[in-house]
Amino acid sequence: MNPTSPSPTSPTSPTSSTAPLRVAVIGYGLAGSVFHAPLVAATDGLVLDTVVTSDPGRQARAREAYPDVRIATSPESLWAPGSPAARPDLVVVASPNRTHVPLATTALNAGIPVVVDKPLAATAAEARELAELADRTGTFLSVFQNRRWDNDFLTLRRLLASGELGEVQRFESRFERWRPQLKGGWRESGAPEEIGGLLYDLGSHVVDQALLLFGPAARVYAETDVRRPGAETDDDTFIAITHTNNVRSHLYVSATTAQLGPRFRVLGSRAGYVKYGLDPQEAALREEHRPGNGTPWGEEPEHLWGRLGSGESPLTGGGTPVPTLPGDYPAYYAAVASALRNGGPAPVTAHEAAQCLAVLEAARVSSRDGVTVNL
Repeated sequence: MNPTSPSPTSPTSPTSSTAPLRVAVIGYGLAGSVFHAPLVAATDGLVLDTVVTSDPGRQARAREAYPDVRIATSPESLWAPGSPAARPDLVVVASPNRTHVPLATTALNAGIPVVVDKPLAATAAEARELAELADRTGTFLSVFQNRRWDNDFLTLRRLLASGELGEVQRFESRFERWRPQLKGGWRESGAPEEIGGLLYDLGSHVVDQALLLFGPAARVYAETDVRRPGAETDDDTFIAITHTNNVRSHLYVSATTAQLGPRFRVLGSRAGYVKYGLDPQEAALREEHRPGNGTPWGEEPEHLWGRLGSGESPLTGGGTPVPTLPGDYPAYYAAVASALRNGGPAPVTAHEAAQCLAVLEAARVSSRDGVTVNL
């Protein structure tokens, strides 16, 4: 499979109109303002029509960034008859995790296509229910897993396809940060309904990538810890997956890492690949750089390239530098637009999200009970 191609699923009915598809983004916090709104606005065939937020400061920032955008104060206006913002061609749910299932359910029942930020739900069962609802109503549903289009992940997929690593035996993935002070907010809340903590936040990314690379999980072992004073939920977590093909994935997500490890270390029967540093696209979006303005997007300098080799440390110059493919977050919404316009697969499906959530649930049980969970 091409690294940037969508995952196969049931086709979506095409739309006959040639006008740009009107998109409403619910929520204008980190997810809505940094990721979804800019990527939607940069996608051919989509137009950012409405931003839904009740926060006056966020309303002002949305108007400043997108002068023509419509502002709505509640999601109900998107499906209320007679509302100026009613019935967009696509709803993007970028609001807090606890709202994902109810908002997606309402939109699907109204027959409105939906993109939901990860995690889709708190449980695999809820994710499967949403998938079944989308199938019954014939309505498009996709989950935003932008890290499938990270530069290092695309590069690793290319290496796996070429066979340069041989038979992969162990995959190590780290999404680590040094944030010794709490930031506050629902993402760090210990309330179960908030679905906070790193297991469901960054863990959603690293587990999704591991499953996409190496297939279903057979067993899961995890350690989740609360390290920082005053923290209410996990901020330092390790997940070990044994895949059905016997590849082992060791996944680390942390806010308490004073010295960062490699983003990827992949060990195969022929060679290993080691890559340091995060994909640059999130940093660029936070700094209000935008794709599609004629400047290179998602590229990184040569000194950050990963290295491929055997028996030598990449830190001392061992191995061969591997050019990193450009990251391509815009590919996600380009695939969404194509599916809605022409019919075809969603770039990330709710069924895939359910598989990821099953691993996250197993990880929570494993950590709580000190056991390995068979799936």
